[in-house]
Amino acid sequence: MNKQELIATVADTSGLNKGDAVKAVEAVFDAISASLKKGDEVRLVGFGTFSVSKRKASSGRNPRTGEPMTIKASSQPKFKAGKGLKDSVNV
Repeated sequence: MNKQELIATVADTSGLNKGDAVKAVEAVFDAISASLKKGDEVRLVGFGTFSVSKRKASSGRNPRTGEPMTIKASSQPKFKAGKGLKDSVNV
């Protein structure tokens, strides 16, 4: 399912028109992104938890040239599925 299909499904199941469904889906994505950007965790009981993990700087090798290089520290978004989501998939 892609984003447009998600919007169409939200519109069909909620009774919203497509324009309002677009706003609703975008608002959810924006709210999750903003919370993660601040370093907060987003916990949706029964669905899952979005969080940010910090990666330390490390050293590696350039695959083309083989010369050593440093890899910058970064933040990575993570998602851990909740029990309700796991159970619904494993029926």
